[in-house]
Amino acid sequence: MKHLLNTLFITSEDIYLTLDGENVLANRNKETVARYPLHTLNSIISFSHNGATPALMGACVQRNVDLVFCSPWGKFLARTTGFAKGNVLLRREQYRIADKQDESCKTARNMIFGKLYNSRWSLERSLRDHALRMDENKIRDVIAVQKEQMEQAVKETDLYALRGIEGIAAKAYFDVFDELILRNKEVFKFQIRSRRPPLDPVNAMLSFAYVLLSADCASALESAGLDAFVGFMHRDKPGRKSLALDIMEELRPCIADRFVLTLINNRVIDEKDFSFTESKAVLLTDQGRKKFLHAWQNRKQETLIHPFLHEKIPWGLVPYMQALLLARYIRGDLDAYPPFLWK
Repeated sequence: MKHLLNTLFITSEDIYLTLDGENVLANRNKETVARYPLHTLNSIISFSHNGATPALMGACVQRNVDLVFCSPWGKFLARTTGFAKGNVLLRREQYRIADKQDESCKTARNMIFGKLYNSRWSLERSLRDHALRMDENKIRDVIAVQKEQMEQAVKETDLYALRGIEGIAAKAYFDVFDELILRNKEVFKFQIRSRRPPLDPVNAMLSFAYVLLSADCASALESAGLDAFVGFMHRDKPGRKSLALDIMEELRPCIADRFVLTLINNRVIDEKDFSFTESKAVLLTDQGRKKFLHAWQNRKQETLIHPFLHEKIPWGLVPYMQALLLARYIRGDLDAYPPFLWK
């Protein structure tokens, strides 16, 4: 079983990372402000402009520590990558499946089924806990849409049609997302999903959570010996980790979306944690990112019983378990890929 180690988040924009023996040094204006033992880290995610030394990059590659670079507002930029892990035959089989759209669809439809199942369960759970504070009929209508699209997704054989099913369900889901926000609706009002750039605080947090989740999924896939760039539903595109986006789909509602709702409804994040730019983009401030990342790390330490493996694991290991199950399916050890169905 993989152990969940720490993730080091560099949120200050002026930090430069270096290596000193077996330690990561965070430097500002040529002065060391913090020191972290490298062997305690699973990954480093930097939101700084200044980057890191080649020596540190090499040490991270040798020790299988993911080093991810993002812009200060959370856009993914680059990631250090060493020699490919895993059996070459596993990757060859992955490429063979990806080359055939009908076989790709068999896997992709299970992932989309998982996404719709988890979206539906998230709505059911919110309705169960807070029905008097929501438009119950409106949410139940969307639950019905999710159920209908799930039934279609599980038997779909065409990738283009599968994307249409996912799009219908996603639009319905986000149409009622504002109903799930129970606090400070003046600041955290959600109208429509906006990405580049996010145009309100809710979208800013959703986008930031998706960046973090996609990084975890890419690391998980490569740990399982798979190529994160070659997907089944998301087709090949230069620089895009398509398989990470695939496996992330089923995890968005239960990991990222529910996390953002918790931050809002528990008053962890408030208006002063955002910057509102002249271009109308809304971004987390440095302090807002620190709050967000601290809560994200705590959430990853919480445990659950994996619905397929029936093992107690931290939430942070869910992407790794799904990557291992996907690898087992591609090797032929499983008849189908079992999506993560949140319970």
